[in-house]
Amino acid sequence: MDGAAAPAAAAAASSAFSLPHFYNYPPYFTLQPVRATRERQVRLWADLIVAYCRQHRMWVVSTDDFPLFHNVAIERRAEWTDRSRTRCLILWKAIADWADTLLHFVRENGFGDSVLTLQEIRSGDDTRGTDLEGIDDAVLRRAVRVLEGKGLATLFKGSSSDDEGVKFFA
Repeated sequence: MDGAAAPAAAAAASSAFSLPHFYNYPPYFTLQPVRATRERQVRLWADLIVAYCRQHRMWVVSTDDFPLFHNVAIERRAEWTDRSRTRCLILWKAIADWADTLLHFVRENGFGDSVLTLQEIRSGDDTRGTDLEGIDDAVLRRAVRVLEGKGLATLFKGSSSDDEGVKFFA
């Protein structure tokens, strides 16, 4: 889901997400000067963002309108220190783990020695309700490259980006 489209959906569903107690603590939104405290703060932010994005199936977020980055209750807003960075990719799993998820899906659904389009993998009937449903294109391609490196898949181009496919050898 694109970061530009996701915040409205995420904000509507944010009541279902349980925010940690420290989210309403103003220093959480201020980069801490003590190294050990700052490292803990960064880890807390990372864990919170990943959990939120996983629950709301968000892949890319925009710093301008990502709900977690603006706490109205304490009038605090998180910002990038480098103003040119406005979006970031959120990996709920390592790319190698996404490759394992894809391979498991292929084997469980009898797609070994088959061809699937990238579109089928992202939004096909068989992926509905799985972690692969709505997977970001860049994450999917990187996972396929991992499988290619293991000789388990080959990505090939079709006549358009909609019909790019993957041949699995699982």
